[in-house]
Amino acid sequence: MQRHVEYLQDENQSIKAFDEAEFPDYKLKPNDQLFIQVKSLDEGAANVFITAGNQAFMGSGSFDPYLMSYSIDKDGRLLLPVIGNVLVKDKTTMEVAMMLKDSLLNILNQPIVSVKLVNRNVSVLGEVRSPGHFTYGQEKMSVYSAIGLAGDINDYGDRNKVVLLRNEKGQNIKINLDLTRSDLLTSDYYYLRPNDILYVKPRKVKYWSNRQSNVSFFFSTITTGLLIYSFIKQF
Repeated sequence: MQRHVEYLQDENQSIKAFDEAEFPDYKLKPNDQLFIQVKSLDEGAANVFITAGNQAFMGSGSFDPYLMSYSIDKDGRLLLPVIGNVLVKDKTTMEVAMMLKDSLLNILNQPIVSVKLVNRNVSVLGEVRSPGHFTYGQEKMSVYSAIGLAGDINDYGDRNKVVLLRNEKGQNIKINLDLTRSDLLTSDYYYLRPNDILYVKPRKVKYWSNRQSNVSFFFSTITTGLLIYSFIKQF
């Protein structure tokens, strides 16, 4: 049953090259968390953008990116010191950084703005060894890397039937993935997006195993009952 445990199955075992899957820049959404760092020759003036969480971090040495971030409200706006409300929905972090820099040119001396997305999370559920909700820091997270974070697919997991759940433009979509196919490497769904959910379906063997276990328990109970009845009947 080797085919049940292998990824990227191909008849041709020689080296094959694949074009890298497309990875469009992430568009910001309401409730996203952004870490914003502003630097300037006017260091004192730039410090106004340090959040309360950031100040606590510098004082205690503990690190919590969520306490050091700004949250996008339900209307897709950021509320920032000095600048005020800024519409950032459907923009990339690079675009937001440029917007903020332009807004600060008349306020700070040679401002430098860096914007990072904090809530890079993915959930892996179903037939994996360690299901859970995982945070990652890199820009790209592949399907296989996420499965690795969850300890790999267990003996009952079906590598042919993995479901990707994703929210796009306010709609939840369901995509069926086959992790045994090499063409997944060039798929639009090879790289995950923040807040994606992967669900690994069980193989049919798990249902049969559970059914056999229940049947065995049933007959074991009957056998035990008959033995007790036979023992009592003797008296």
